[in-house]
Amino acid sequence: MAMESPFKADIVKGKVVLITGGGSGIGFEISTQLGKHGASVAIMGRRKSVLDAAVSALQSLGIQAVGFEGDVRKQEDAKRVIESTFKHFGHIDILVNAAAGNFLVSAEDLSPNGFRTVMDIDSVGTFTMCREALNYLKKGGHGRSSSGVGSILNISATLHYTASWYQIHVSAAKAAVDSITRSLALEWGTDYDIRVNGIAPGPIGDTPGMSKLAPDEIRSKSRENMPLYKIGDKWDIAMAALYLVSDAGKYVNGTTLIVDGGYWLSRPRDLPKEGVKQISRAVEKRSRDKPVGVPTSKL
Repeated sequence: MAMESPFKADIVKGKVVLITGGGSGIGFEISTQLGKHGASVAIMGRRKSVLDAAVSALQSLGIQAVGFEGDVRKQEDAKRVIESTFKHFGHIDILVNAAAGNFLVSAEDLSPNGFRTVMDIDSVGTFTMCREALNYLKKGGHGRSSSGVGSILNISATLHYTASWYQIHVSAAKAAVDSITRSLALEWGTDYDIRVNGIAPGPIGDTPGMSKLAPDEIRSKSRENMPLYKIGDKWDIAMAALYLVSDAGKYVNGTTLIVDGGYWLSRPRDLPKEGVKQISRAVEKRSRDKPVGVPTSKL
């Protein structure tokens, strides 16, 4: 069922956004919603077939869209795609870093190369894209006018807020992404009028990440302890993105917005809800019946 946007249809009208990983999953939904709300969209990805299909789908909705092949791990690709976006549209206002790598693996079975690969895509790739986009996003830069504020949005996760099974590589990478977000918000917000924020999505349905990291065998059990008892939609993340990169979020800088229905807070119950009162009464009774000031043991 299509959901109606709470934002004005022209809230990002005239803006140009470059989205890494914008051809599929959450990245594509962000591309779609920003485009529907007036932005021109450039998407970056490694697979030409995925890019072509995504651009065609966006254009069929009346969105000005273009795709550029590139790997965020390669500085020369980052530079080329950013320059190509500027040449195509004439300016760049928003960078969304949504490219990511992930897979389930226990720590002892994860090779240093596998760990490094995810770090390179998620954290090094995020920094590389931000650094190469700086001169186009900053006030007075190649792609900016004297008015308006450039915006960067980094897609993170909640895995590292506590600890997550079989996700040591991604937890480390996303912790770095959150740190990059805060540091750039401080430095570039102060020096260049660039807002830098993040989104930490929870379990989102119909995404590659969900099929890889939460197959049906795991999902049926985890839902029992989810605060809102449901899986999120890509639309939820796209609406959060729209808020953060638009003037609606103009006073938000350096924050990573958790959009997960409270899932990161969830944990199995220690006892059934029905038994709480009974156990509580028993504990209170033992406490009252215990003599005050009488030692229970000798040193």
